[in-house]
Amino acid sequence: CAWSIERPPGDTAGCTFCHTSSEERCSTCHQRHQFDPKVARHAEQCKTCHWGKDHRDWEAYDIGLHGVVYQVNKWDPKQFDWTKKLADADYVGPTCQYCHMRGGHHNVQRFGTVYTSMGMSMADRGAPIWKEKRDRWTSVCDDCHSPRFARENLQALDESAKDAGLKYRETFKVAEDLIKDGVADPMPKDLCPDWSGQHIWSLKIGAYHDGPEYGGKTGESGEFRMSNCTDIERLCFESVGYFQTYIYKGMAHGSWNDATYSDGSFGMDRWLVNVKQDASQARRLAAIEKKVGVTWVPESFWKTGEWLDQLTGPYIVKNHPGKTIFDLCPDPGWLDTHHAPAEEV
Repeated sequence: CAWSIERPPGDTAGCTFCHTSSEERCSTCHQRHQFDPKVARHAEQCKTCHWGKDHRDWEAYDIGLHGVVYQVNKWDPKQFDWTKKLADADYVGPTCQYCHMRGGHHNVQRFGTVYTSMGMSMADRGAPIWKEKRDRWTSVCDDCHSPRFARENLQALDESAKDAGLKYRETFKVAEDLIKDGVADPMPKDLCPDWSGQHIWSLKIGAYHDGPEYGGKTGESGEFRMSNCTDIERLCFESVGYFQTYIYKGMAHGSWNDATYSDGSFGMDRWLVNVKQDASQARRLAAIEKKVGVTWVPESFWKTGEWLDQLTGPYIVKNHPGKTIFDLCPDPGWLDTHHAPAEEV
């Protein structure tokens, strides 16, 4: 993601240590100096990586009903016998491993619901393509609950995700209209080069918003970023990247407080209001400037600065003139944001 790719390494240590050093290694969960399955079965093993503003798994589980049952009973071997294999586990409440690695299956995504980029992407969650995955998800809940209970909770998740999508689309449209009308301060062309060495609006994802007003050529893609962009773009990023994922993660883990109060739906409400207010002020100011004959010139600090010079985009432009990150990567397919996969793992 651009907010990692574009920034100097020291800015994204939290991303790097999980997504490079730890990701998909046995010792991440089994602990290199113990490698004991009993240790790997504890929910806390997932906590190191799976928590935080944009992937709030641990918090959602921990303060949800399942997490509370786990925390108050995990010391009792009668309730949680860690010597048993996952296939034989009969815990009083589910752990992360019990649901996501049911029976010891190590493909963690296999027992998730419709993922869609942590709930950020819009999808018809009831479409036939997802049926097998959704049935598998509810089958895990059936171990302790009735099938009706599981499907009702999945429907509640669907409704919350749909409502969140409505809010984000409205937030996005307000920001998009500012760009298209040339009122945003600053416009992409007035910033230092983005993560790819180009000047493309950061919310122009994939080939879905082609047009010269977004910057770039037909088919070229922007990417979410939270640094060196308009405040409205940053609010859009946080609305979907943080608050919408709180809603998805909270509902999926039985943490309704997360989905509502803890910057879930309430947070999306607040950011939508802020974006509307900022857009209104920007348009009024632009109208006044036009009436009095003020010609706006972008501030130089948007284009250069000691920290900005450390970003990927300026580095590419300075050291590889005429090139983009797509030209420099031997296999740029891993950076392709134009197409989403038809189905999940």
